[in-house]
Amino acid sequence: MTIALVVAGLFALLLLGVPVAFALGGTGLVLLYAGGFSPLMAPQGILSTLDGFILLAVPLFLLMGNVLLKGGVGRDLFAAVQAWVGHWPGGLAVATILSCGLFAAISGSSVATAATIGTVAIPEMTKRGYDARHTYGLLAAGGTLGILIPPSIPMIVYGFVAEESVIALFMAGVGPGLALIAAFIVFAVLHARLSPGYERLAPATWDERRAASVRALPSVALALLVVFGIYSGAFTPTEAAAVGFAAALLITGVILRTLTWRDFLESARDAMVTTVAILLIVAGAKVFGKALALWRVPQDISAFIGATIDGPMMFILVVSVVLLLMGLVFEALSMVLIMTPVLLPAAMGLGFDPIWFGVYMVIMVECALITPPVGLNLYVIQSVARASLSDVARGTLPFLAIMLASVALLYAWPDLALYLPFKW
Repeated sequence: MTIALVVAGLFALLLLGVPVAFALGGTGLVLLYAGGFSPLMAPQGILSTLDGFILLAVPLFLLMGNVLLKGGVGRDLFAAVQAWVGHWPGGLAVATILSCGLFAAISGSSVATAATIGTVAIPEMTKRGYDARHTYGLLAAGGTLGILIPPSIPMIVYGFVAEESVIALFMAGVGPGLALIAAFIVFAVLHARLSPGYERLAPATWDERRAASVRALPSVALALLVVFGIYSGAFTPTEAAAVGFAAALLITGVILRTLTWRDFLESARDAMVTTVAILLIVAGAKVFGKALALWRVPQDISAFIGATIDGPMMFILVVSVVLLLMGLVFEALSMVLIMTPVLLPAAMGLGFDPIWFGVYMVIMVECALITPPVGLNLYVIQSVARASLSDVARGTLPFLAIMLASVALLYAWPDLALYLPFKW
């Protein structure tokens, strides 16, 4: 009964337009007061949460992604990939997916990935006769790779909440991320085969490929520096974010000379606004989570699942439906912060590895990014393409099906996520 009242109250606040951070924090305060607990637990919990070193990676990765976005790095990446694969069937679509994957390995942000590559790819694809809905869906879904391909801000937050290694989570995201890229590419090629109305590009000359690759080389080097720096143990994720930000400034401001002082100030402002929003949600979720723990809600849910759900497969099916429904209302980080402390104990009780469960959660959060009404990537692509939200949403449906199929693959083959962090 308590759980139902909590959920009903939280949804009521959200439907009234209360920001997620204050809805979570306010509900948590009411629960603390109703349970006879000291309200001073709220500021104590917020202070201990925001004092975490790992959270410093969030503004630094956002700064890096925004600097690269303003510096036009996405154009260089797209041009280089297009030069190599643009003549394939559906070559521009393939180039778009690969460019999203490459930029995702730099930025750690889904929105930045969708906006950066979408700005370049949408005009090119529509000019060449690609179906508009397919193009919008491709970019919205390709942008979600930003939170699966490491580095990933939601993985950082999950690791912080679950007290798991962020580096292990990053490594676990590589296999599923590459599998999802491959699945998107296969679908794009098949769609092109069945929809021959687009204009196929002529193969680029070797000189054109060489010139485009040289132009994109600093950005690729940055991705390798960040990723291999983390995996080798040379950097912590926070240190890697700082190094990546400095390298992004060097590439865009000195080597390419595409970043102006005004662009930098806008990048810093945008990163600040997003960071404040994220940390407010983290603070509100901490108060909410503390109240739930004191009311023993996670334990009650674990006991309920143990008594009513028959086995791990049914658990994943039920949780997937719940997360999909939550994705209609909550944005990505809110889902991670609210559901991780509730679901993780039950998942571990059924034998799921917490690193595997983190990757599963991130894929489900990816689905939330492309489901209306609060799917952020839908609005990003709508803004970039100046299209209707319904067209963008319909275009994402095949890709949403592919992402859900990747969850089934991850369940059937856990080593897809667990091989690198535990057996490499």
